[in-house]
Amino acid sequence: MPKLILSMDGLVLKEIPLDKERLTIGRKPNNDIQIDNLAISGQHAVVTTILNDAFLEDRNSTNGTYVNGQPIKKHVLQSNDVIELGKYRLRYIVDSAQPGLSPSELVDTQALEPIMATPEIDPDAARIGAAAGRSSQTQLLSPHLRDAALNTTIGGVAAKLGVVQILSGANSGRELELTKSLTTLGKPGKQVAVITRRPHGYFITHVEGATFPLVNGRALDAQAHRLSEHDIIDIAGVKMEFFLR
Repeated sequence: MPKLILSMDGLVLKEIPLDKERLTIGRKPNNDIQIDNLAISGQHAVVTTILNDAFLEDRNSTNGTYVNGQPIKKHVLQSNDVIELGKYRLRYIVDSAQPGLSPSELVDTQALEPIMATPEIDPDAARIGAAAGRSSQTQLLSPHLRDAALNTTIGGVAAKLGVVQILSGANSGRELELTKSLTTLGKPGKQVAVITRRPHGYFITHVEGATFPLVNGRALDAQAHRLSEHDIIDIAGVKMEFFLR
């Protein structure tokens, strides 16, 4: 399980396991990690953790949030990153990767256009898509990655692969297969959400932006929402359909 180690002037003060999806940091007592120091804003930063992936976001703090000496607004944490808040340090540690999880795949809507504009077409995958009653003229994965995805098992039982199909904009009709443990979609600075592949299904969680993504016309809240077959997702103005293949 990932954790944060809080220290000041080289002295370790506390070890905090990241055992909840959203962990707040700030001077006010209602924070999960309270740092009672005037250099720390009342609501300074937040860490969103999904499986073994963690996102750090500065909450418009007065003195800023730094990672490894660099100011950040939004940052995907890597093991041994050092978060700097005034004189305090929070080291992010990942003990070990959970077995069976692939590395995270980070995709935003700015990247979707170039990725989807030059898809790799595979005849075998097209036949698989046709058999499922859906068009598969464009495929994003190379054949060996697609085969691995189709043969993935969860709990010893063959699992269906999650897919999102773009419904609006220039990329309408294109598909993105959710083969990784975590896929991030959206526009940084506007609206970002993550879709997580878990043993009991696919879940979507809001991680950035003043407005929350919509699922079937209803705004998400701060908690992870389990996706159902043919749910319609609206992220940063792009509509897409989730389904299982």
